[in-house]
Amino acid sequence: MAAKKSYRTMEEFAAACGVSRPTLAKYFADPLNVKESTRNRIEAVLKKSDFEPNSFARHLNSKRVRNIGIIIPTMYDPFFSKFLARIELNLRDQGFWPIQISCHTLPELEEEAVRSMLEFKVQGVIVSPLGATSKPGVFDRLRDSVPMVSFDVSLGDDVPFVGNDHTQSVTAMVQYLCRSGEPPILLESTHLTDNAQIRQNGYRAAMCSEGVEPMVIDCNLPRSWDFERLGYDRMKLLLAEKGGLPGRTLLCANDRFAFGVMAAAGEAGLKVGRDPGADIRVAGHDDHPMSRYIWPPLTTMAQDTDEIADRTVQLLMKRMDDAALGRETPPQRIIIDSKLMMRQSA
Repeated sequence: MAAKKSYRTMEEFAAACGVSRPTLAKYFADPLNVKESTRNRIEAVLKKSDFEPNSFARHLNSKRVRNIGIIIPTMYDPFFSKFLARIELNLRDQGFWPIQISCHTLPELEEEAVRSMLEFKVQGVIVSPLGATSKPGVFDRLRDSVPMVSFDVSLGDDVPFVGNDHTQSVTAMVQYLCRSGEPPILLESTHLTDNAQIRQNGYRAAMCSEGVEPMVIDCNLPRSWDFERLGYDRMKLLLAEKGGLPGRTLLCANDRFAFGVMAAAGEAGLKVGRDPGADIRVAGHDDHPMSRYIWPPLTTMAQDTDEIADRTVQLLMKRMDDAALGRETPPQRIIIDSKLMMRQSA
């Protein structure tokens, strides 16, 4: 069998077919867009070649744009990977082409991602912003150009939002820890988004409702997304202080911070767990994919990432439909409850 002819570019393939590149783009967008004789000529060359058109280029050349942009803070954190996987599959099921960009927690790359989405002419965009480190107004032009929905971190009252009910989740955790042992001390990480302050406010209110004085230990370390290192370093500093830990139950700002806290505790010879012989209890928030597999497995609040992702896509589809029909509707905010995951760490 003769080897199939290879073509490196659309231009080369168009020349082999004896058609212009725009005509070829019209064919790949919809074969019925071109005359039958032209269609037959293109398909004859296709059969003798291994050429596959660049699908991204096809979308850009098509008037029926089906690209949806997704901007997330980082791919390093599996928490965001869970959201991304669910959102991408959901969009694909509805016939859209997801274009995902991670800004690697850098404000300048977040700004670049916004410019890229404008250049790609996406039909809509889903954003989880950096929050406190985002450049002021970075999403304004994108918001004014295409339908936009944010998840996990809100972009303000004028952008639809889907996220976790942090007050409900922290309240449930505080109530559980108070019922099952000593009231918890809140070990804060650096505040990167408004969610951190919402959780702290929820903690203070829940502790007061339990009739217990809140105790918050601030991180006092440079702002960073490296939560495991922050937790480890903060716990080491606490253990080195005169008098040591002020209590035996530690509620950490998030699961990744808790991983670092538990590592430092183990290194210091402390036993973590809810067994009678344990030295401290540790709890977190988010139900990170590794939370159930570390030892001891981490007690935490599980955000319903599937529900948040599904509702985010549904909200964007509605936003795009409204835009196509010229309808203006108030931006919707959807808040989802978390579930307590009781494991051996607390």
